[in-house]
Amino acid sequence: MIQLFNVRKSYGGVAPALLDITFSVKKGEFIFLTGPSGAGKTTLLKILYRTEKYDRGQVLVHGMNIGKIPDRKLYTLRREIGFVFQDYKLLAKKSVFENVAFAQEVIGADKKRIRFKTWEALKNVGLTHKKDSYPPELSGGEQQRVAIARALVNSPKIILADEPTGNLDPEISLEILKLFEHAKKRGVTVVFATHDQEMIRSRKHRVVVIKRGKLVAP
Repeated sequence: MIQLFNVRKSYGGVAPALLDITFSVKKGEFIFLTGPSGAGKTTLLKILYRTEKYDRGQVLVHGMNIGKIPDRKLYTLRREIGFVFQDYKLLAKKSVFENVAFAQEVIGADKKRIRFKTWEALKNVGLTHKKDSYPPELSGGEQQRVAIARALVNSPKIILADEPTGNLDPEISLEILKLFEHAKKRGVTVVFATHDQEMIRSRKHRVVVIKRGKLVAP
């Protein structure tokens, strides 16, 4: 599902952000991507989503060589991927329902499908009762649930999560983690970036460790 071969990325500093990263993620697998702040986790996720380009190596996502996809056709990659951010990135002036629906509008889904899929996504994260609320009215955990619903609403094959529990307390973090694990049970491939070692130890998912841009554990 995801394959990286000798991937290198530099921003022009003394040390590269990523140095010869090689590993793969199987279809339907859940992995923790971990390492200290500045290790290269976010850079790696951005490369997989092609919001960053890499300097050298090869990256295959769902059979696509993403380095060769022209910008005008990036939608062919991104419709396969849901991305969840630490800071939610919700639209403050749109309701919960509208935020989730927007992810379908941009791919041209019809209105009937949008209504059905949005309701279904909100039901899966337990937020149908908040559908008319706006992001500033929600708690951090609720906002992250909306972000997860938005990421899942188009039935992606892959979910990339960049420290999705970084701003949440342990109890809420566990609830958020379970939502990703539920997606995994439905066959979604999950790459979950976190520095929370207690969370990692509480689960049996494979752990990929990056330090100073280098892969130190597969």
